[in-house]
Amino acid sequence: MRAYRFCASAVLCLLILPLICAAQEASLEAAKKAYGRGDYHNAIETLKGAAAKEPSNGEIQLLLAKCYLESNQYDEAVKAAEKAVSLDPKNSTYHQWLGEAYGQKADHSSMLSAYSWARKTQKEFATAVELNDHNFDAAQDLVEYDCTAPGMVGGGEEKAQPLIQKMLTLDPAEGHFAAGVCKAVKKDYAGADAEYAKALESKPKTADRIYDIGDYFLQRGQGERLLEVAAAGESVSPNDPRGKYYQAAGLILKNQKPTDAEQLLHDYLAAEPMRSTYPSSSDVHYLLGRMRAAQNDTAGAKAEYQEALKLNPKNKRAEQALKQLGGK
Repeated sequence: MRAYRFCASAVLCLLILPLICAAQEASLEAAKKAYGRGDYHNAIETLKGAAAKEPSNGEIQLLLAKCYLESNQYDEAVKAAEKAVSLDPKNSTYHQWLGEAYGQKADHSSMLSAYSWARKTQKEFATAVELNDHNFDAAQDLVEYDCTAPGMVGGGEEKAQPLIQKMLTLDPAEGHFAAGVCKAVKKDYAGADAEYAKALESKPKTADRIYDIGDYFLQRGQGERLLEVAAAGESVSPNDPRGKYYQAAGLILKNQKPTDAEQLLHDYLAAEPMRSTYPSSSDVHYLLGRMRAAQNDTAGAKAEYQEALKLNPKNKRAEQALKQLGGK
């Protein structure tokens, strides 16, 4: 009878186990969909339940870290990313996101503790690159750190140059982008313009990198380049809403097709999700303000700049533009 009961239990486990696995996979998939919608609260709650059932699943911890970062919960992001790294120390992506979490802690800490977090940030980015030299997001993070951080926290352009040269051989678009970052930091804008242009011409493989280039050309006020960025982004990722934003920005800077530009911006605002790395609603209203100002609609421009500042009081471009119009 004992042998029979053992066999019956074994059969029952074999029948139930796929159901349990399917439920866990469904839970993780639901969390991914919530993250994709920008519903970070529900994603976090779902992931916390999934993590309790699968404490050794690093992918759950990674997604948790991303959700916490989007929700500005930096301590929790650090904990989740550290857990992911502890589960798989050889995973380059886990180290990259732990570096992102440490970086946010550095940005939101007192000066004294920020130094320690900054050092940790650099170490994690470096580890991520050592583990996978094709992890270009981590490589770009490391280059940006080395080119912008002071020597007291381990920064220095001389550290970035060997990595930039290696990236140029592995992926020219990534290498030229990295070179542009360092030149822009030094205010060598002619050199940076050339490097970012070469990066775009080298056909970046991801929409994120293309729109990173777009951010630079927007700061430089280069409308024609922004239209090129929008076209490149649309070809790589047609459903990414950012193409509409950069196309609109290009049209506004070139003072062309204002009706089309405004519609594109409204379409962008209606799209989901709005990630922290995407142009914000405040950025959209700033562009609308620029368009109104170009149309000599001072009242309309002021209203848009005020809305931009209402959404983000730290929007310096909107603040400066409003002052120039005599507004508050």
